[in-house]
Parts: sequence; structure tokens; C-alpha cells
Amino acid sequence: MASSAANVPLIDDDTPGFGEEENPKQFRHPYVVLFHLGFRAAAILVYLFCGWFSDGFVTSFVFTVILLALDFWTVKNITGRILVGLRWWSYVDNEGKSHWVYEARKEGDVRKVHAAESRVFWMGLIVFPVAWVILFILALFRFSFRWLVLDCIALSLNGANVYGYLRCKLGKGTNLTGAVSSYANGFFRQQVMDKAVSMLTRQAQTSNVNSATNVI
Repeated sequence: MASSAANVPLIDDDTPGFGEEENPKQFRHPYVVLFHLGFRAAAILVYLFCGWFSDGFVTSFVFTVILLALDFWTVKNITGRILVGLRWWSYVDNEGKSHWVYEARKEGDVRKVHAAESRVFWMGLIVFPVAWVILFILALFRFSFRWLVLDCIALSLNGANVYGYLRCKLGKGTNLTGAVSSYANGFFRQQVMDKAVSMLTRQAQTSNVNSATNVI
């Protein structure tokens, strides 16, 4: 089946502009942030501790999959749009052709994104898939093939949202590997520059103190 991808502006909503809230550090959408992290955390907790309350693997499997599905739908359709102004989705036209759409707010509307909520969104989007990768590796070393199936489901659902939102963020036709590498290199260079400036500043301050101390 053929497919196509497109980037279109996200439909404007009634989210207040950035800076209009009384406290910029306070979440503007606390319940949305809670659900963004809640389903993801609950899925991992059930995966890890459901065996304490039930001896059956099926119970753990069913509850974990339900939470993963709720998380996938919530992140894909609600939290991404509200917290960072991004959304991805797909549809099939009358000819049976699949279209993938990656939406983002217009350039002038980026100011509506709350900085603290944006950090929480991206942190939750990346950290939990990493946790599932660790759980997958542990299950692999224990030869727990039943749990490997559940880990694969979790990685598939979490990975789909990561890929979709990276496409929304980086744009249509972008080489994700190259873009991520470029971002990482830029971040690394910035950190090196900050460390160098900090070291030079401390050395200059130390020299000034020593000079002042030697003055009689």
C-alpha cells in the first residue's frame, strides 16, 4: 500500500499565550501533564509489581496492554497537541492510499507553548521508551519470552509516538538520524563552550584574588 507524508499547520486552539499565566513555572495544564505521565508510569508499575498481587501472567499482560493503549491514544491525540502544539495522524483516501500527516502550530504561535510543560512532554516521551528498552534487555537475559512479547508491544507503541513527534518537530522529509546527530553535536559543543568559559572565568577570578592578596 502506498503512503505519503505531509506537514500542515495545526488548527488554532484556545490555549493562552505564553507569559499570560501568573507563574511561568506553574503548569498551565496540570491534568494534561498528569495524564501524559500517569498512564506511562502506571504501565511500568503494573509490569513490575502486578506479580505481587496476582500469580497469573495473563492478568499482568492484560492490564499492562490496556494502560499502554490508553497512553498511546492520550499522547497521540491530546497531550502532544496541548503541551507542545504538535500532532501526527494518518488517514486512507478513497483510492486506498495511506496518508501520514505531521502537524505543528504556525511559527507565530510557538509562543503559546509553555516551557515547563514542553520539557515534561519531551522528557516523558523519551525517558519511558528507554526504560522499556532496559526491561526488554533484562527479560532477554532471563530468557523470559512471555515478557519479551509485552516489552515489544510497549516499545512499538512508545516508539510510534516518539517517531511521529520527532517528524512533527523536525519537519517533513528530514533525515531523523542526521537531525538528531546535529542536535546532539550542537548540544555537546555548547556544553564544551560553557565549561571552557566557566573555567576561564574562575581562573580570572582566582588571579584577581591572588593579586589583591599580594598587595601590601
